[in-house]
Amino acid sequence: MLVGKATPDDYNLHPSKYPWAYDLYNQAVRNTWFPHEIALKEDLDDWAKMTEDERHAVEFLVAFFNPAELIVNRSIALGIYPHLKSAECHLYLAKQMWEEANHCVAFEYVLQTFPLDREKVFQLHDQVPSMRAKEAFVNKYMKRMTEDELDVSTIEGKRDFVRNLVATNVVMEGIWFYSGFMVALSFRQRNQLRNLGSMINWVLRDESLHLKFGINLIHNILEENPDLVTPEFAAEIKAIIIEGVDLETTFNKDLFPRGILGLNADYVNQYVQYVADRRLTELGLDKHYNATNPAKWMSTATDVFELVNFFESQNTNYEVNSGDSEKKKAA
Repeated sequence: MLVGKATPDDYNLHPSKYPWAYDLYNQAVRNTWFPHEIALKEDLDDWAKMTEDERHAVEFLVAFFNPAELIVNRSIALGIYPHLKSAECHLYLAKQMWEEANHCVAFEYVLQTFPLDREKVFQLHDQVPSMRAKEAFVNKYMKRMTEDELDVSTIEGKRDFVRNLVATNVVMEGIWFYSGFMVALSFRQRNQLRNLGSMINWVLRDESLHLKFGINLIHNILEENPDLVTPEFAAEIKAIIIEGVDLETTFNKDLFPRGILGLNADYVNQYVQYVADRRLTELGLDKHYNATNPAKWMSTATDVFELVNFFESQNTNYEVNSGDSEKKKAA
C-alpha cells in the first residue's frame, strides 16, 4: 500500500512495486540544471525598455514564486513524504525537494540580477491579500497533515492525504504555477527577457514531472483504496480545484491592474480555466469551465504527458549523465 507509516521492510527498491516513480526519478536526474548557467544579465537591456506595468508583472510573479517554492517543499517534507511507504516514491520526492530548493534559488538569482527592490519583493506576499489567500489555502491542508491525531491508516486520514496532494500538487503546482509560467513566457513570445524565458522552461520541465508524479500518486491511491471513490469525495476534490481557480483569478487582477500589450487578467484567467479543466480530466473528473485555450502557443505545455518532449524541442534539453540507468537502456 502506498499510504501509511513506513517500516524497515518498505526501504527496499527491489522488487519495485511502483516502477513509474523510479522512472520519474531517473528522468528528474537527467533534467538537473543550475540557475547560474543562464546569463540573465543579457536581459537587462530589455528590462530598461519595459513599461512600469510590464515590470510590475515580473516583480509580482517573482514575489509569489520565491516563497511558493519553499511552501511546496515544506508540504512535501511534512505532508507527503512521511505518509508514504513506497521507497520509489521517497526517492523521487527527495529529488523533487532538491528541485524546489533549486527553483527558489533561481528566483533569488532573478532578484539579484534585475534592478528590483528586494525588500519590497520579499514583503509583497505578506502584504498583498490575493497572495496571502493563496498561501493560506495551501497551508490549511498542509497543517492538517502535521496534526498529532491524524491517522492515515483510516479512510478519513487517506482523504486528508489526497486533499493535501490536490491542493499542493494539482492546484498550486499544476494550475497556479502554470498560470505564472504562461505570463513569464509571454514576454519571450514578444522577444523580451529571452534568457529568463529559458530559465522558466527549465523550471516548467521540472514541474511537469512533479505534476505527473502527483497525478499518478492520486490514481494509485484511489485504486488501492476503492472506499475513497465516492461521488461525494469526487465533488469535494472538484470544489478544491474550483476554489483554487477563484483565488488565482483574484491574484491575476492584482498582477495586471491595467494590462500590458497583448495580455490582461481576463486573458490569463481564461487560460487558468482551460488548465483547470485539463487537471480535472487528468483526475478522471468532468470539466467545469469548458474554456478554450487563448494561448495557442502554450497548448502543448498544458499537456503533462508531452511537456518534456516539447521543451526538449525548444533547445532547453539540459540533461546530465544519468549513469548506469542510461547504459542499461542503451544495451
